[in-house]
Amino acid sequence: MSRLARVGFLLLAGALLVGSLLFWQRVTYQAADEPYNRQTEIVTAFTQYEWWLSRWSDNRLVCRIYTDHEGWPTPNEIQTYCGQTLYQQWKDTQPCAGAEEGDTAACGGLYLHQIAATPQERTVLINLPEPEVWLALSGCEDTLRANVCARIPTLVLTAKEPLPNEYITAINGTLDGEPFSCPGDRCEIPLQATDTRGVEVVFWADSSYGDSSRKYDALVRVVDTGIPADGSAPGWYVDVLSDRWNGGEPPSSCAQAWESFPALGEPLPWLANPDTPDALVSREPYVYLAGRLIAYGLADASSCPDGGLLPNGWASACGLEVARGEVDAWQNQFDSQIIAAAQTYNLPAQLLKNLFAQESQFWPGAVRDLKIQEFGMGHLTEQGADAVLLWNPDFFAQFCPLVLDAEACNLGYDALPEEDKATLRGAVTLSVNPSCEDCPSGIDLSQLDFSIEVFAQTVEANCSQAGQVIENITGRVPGQAASYEDLWRFTLANYHAGPGCLYHALEETRKGGDNLTWENVSRHFEPGCQTAVTFVENVTSMQPIVTPTPLPTSPAATATPTIPPPPTLIPTSTPGAYPPPGGEATPTQEAYP
Repeated sequence: MSRLARVGFLLLAGALLVGSLLFWQRVTYQAADEPYNRQTEIVTAFTQYEWWLSRWSDNRLVCRIYTDHEGWPTPNEIQTYCGQTLYQQWKDTQPCAGAEEGDTAACGGLYLHQIAATPQERTVLINLPEPEVWLALSGCEDTLRANVCARIPTLVLTAKEPLPNEYITAINGTLDGEPFSCPGDRCEIPLQATDTRGVEVVFWADSSYGDSSRKYDALVRVVDTGIPADGSAPGWYVDVLSDRWNGGEPPSSCAQAWESFPALGEPLPWLANPDTPDALVSREPYVYLAGRLIAYGLADASSCPDGGLLPNGWASACGLEVARGEVDAWQNQFDSQIIAAAQTYNLPAQLLKNLFAQESQFWPGAVRDLKIQEFGMGHLTEQGADAVLLWNPDFFAQFCPLVLDAEACNLGYDALPEEDKATLRGAVTLSVNPSCEDCPSGIDLSQLDFSIEVFAQTVEANCSQAGQVIENITGRVPGQAASYEDLWRFTLANYHAGPGCLYHALEETRKGGDNLTWENVSRHFEPGCQTAVTFVENVTSMQPIVTPTPLPTSPAATATPTIPPPPTLIPTSTPGAYPPPGGEATPTQEAYP
């Protein structure tokens, strides 16, 4: 079936479905504990066209072809009905000069001609929209922080039935193993205090259509802050991890992937997520950045005896001193874009900024004089592009149609031919490369907004990949195997050095019988992977000039700011694919930016 015909058929099927919603035949459904499949059958009318493939020499029929669209059969349809050999003969056939006079005996090859057009009917199986259930909290408003409540709130489940003349009959589920059921499309469940690991909630909705929604799940944590509830101070930390959350600011995408709650209280400085650029301000003496600014004429070092530059292109002591104003301005000019990307993808803004600082000192130009080319402020390589395409399905779904045919993209990244994968990887690296020979600074700053978003989604991808490595090794979800903060450290190591390096360090730690803490795991990185340890330590030791004041019950974090070293231009490791347990369909491509 041609693409045009398929589109026409889908439009026809959609129109018929709308007209028959009140009278559909209920075909199949599953209970909540079975794979969900809500479908119905509709009968559609179409015209079947019969074509003959015949020989010019004697008009002998060699093949029949049936289509459901006007116009000539497509090459794919001819191959399907007639085979590759006859298709190739037809394709190679030259025009028959005597055809107009009816003398075709001397002509070779094959020709197509339409024989009939017959009205037909067929039954089509249509997927129907399914009921859904969403989560929110009630009784947790007007507090100092988004996840702090003055009293223990109520968990509110709301369900929606999209089919006309049908409705939600009940919402069912379990809270920490205890069953609950509410008639109708709304269910309010009083919560109770939990331990720091939280409790699991499983929930689904029943419909008058005779079926149930998918089973959804959530993790809910309710922990006393230690502050007496006096009417003004908050009293309970309340966190919900679920992709069904509909109660305001969503939880961290990485926290959901790991099924891991952040530590109670204020986050560590490097995991802070401020709302305003002022809270991200830094004034680090970046010698590499100063050198780039001087080299491109963006900072004046003419007063320095050495011109402000060392032989390697970095700033000398004099160059750094005279360029400090420009260095401070440059490293902070991207803060608004970083915060916007962090909010869009629910990532810590400070971590993103620290990552850029360590990878490139905020100079986004491409590094091409290396064995591995690196692009953008996060030094994305082709292997890093592979990671975001493979491990971030949302990014792939948005980016792939910009480069390849939409039908090819429907296969998914892992199923694409290697040539198409290479094309996509190249397109991703180009999208984060703002190098511009004609621009005054050699950088097209207008391209940086998109590139910062790509790097944020690359971090998301590395969260998922690092989490899968941990799950492969331990057989547990990441949040049960390591702390939230250490899961971020493992993600940073994966971003910088790749899953091969991370897998080896985690596996050696496990073999030694030690817990998967960063302190333990960092001792087991191979010599070729040691830059990952330095990278993680540097990213997690940096903090903004303005540090948020923690709640009284949270001990103040003490981190000593360090002057970051020049950016690591290339990892010294050679990451390899980690060995997943037998039988698990886990992507194993190397992935390091």
